[in-house]
This record gives sequence, C-alpha cells and structure tokens, in this order.
Amino acid sequence: MSIETSRVEELGRELGEAITELPEYETFERTQKAVEQSEEAQEKIDEFEQIRQEFMLARQTGAATQEDLQELQQTQEELHSIPVMEEYLEAKDELAARLAAINDVISEPLEVDFGGEAGGCCHD
Repeated sequence: MSIETSRVEELGRELGEAITELPEYETFERTQKAVEQSEEAQEKIDEFEQIRQEFMLARQTGAATQEDLQELQQTQEELHSIPVMEEYLEAKDELAARLAAINDVISEPLEVDFGGEAGGCCHD
C-alpha cells in the first residue's frame, strides 16, 4: 500500500471518528436507542412491518387494494406520530443533511459526487 493511500485511509478514519462527535450524530444515536427501548414503538414497528409485508405480497399477486394501501399508510402515520419516533426521524433527517453537506465538501475538488457516484458503477 502506498504512503498516499495510507494517508487517505487515515484521513477517512479521522473523518469517521469526527462525524461520531457531531451533535447531529449524537442526537441520532440517542434517539435511535430511545426507539429501540420503547415498547410502544417496537410494537408499532412490528405491526407496520407485518402489514407492509402483507401489502407487498398482495401487490405481487395483483390482489392489493386501495384499502390495503390506506391501512399501510395509516399504520405508518401512527408509527411516525409516536413521540420517540418523531424525535428519531427528525434526528435522522438532520444527520442526513449534515452528511450531505460534508459530501459536498469532499466532492467539490473531485468533480464527482463522492457519496453518490464515486463508489458506484455505470452511472449515466
């Protein structure tokens, strides 16, 4: 491994560590744990996942109805309205915005979207 590659990897590691110290990341981690520890949220997540799987299966077989879709959407709205879930989703959005800004800074000198295209293949 070349010295340049080693340095770039070290900078990447430092960036990752620095990201874990961002207030947005710390809030995301805290709210994620709160969701994991919330019995109400976990029950609603399980219910939503069951309804979503049933809907996807019905859609694949052509048996999905508008009522099925409405039930899925209603369950998702109920899940998202649980206070710990609302906080988590807000924290997730704030972290995503911060990471997008960091991606922009990294991508600028590369003339490529670092987080989007640099790791991918065959983009048109």
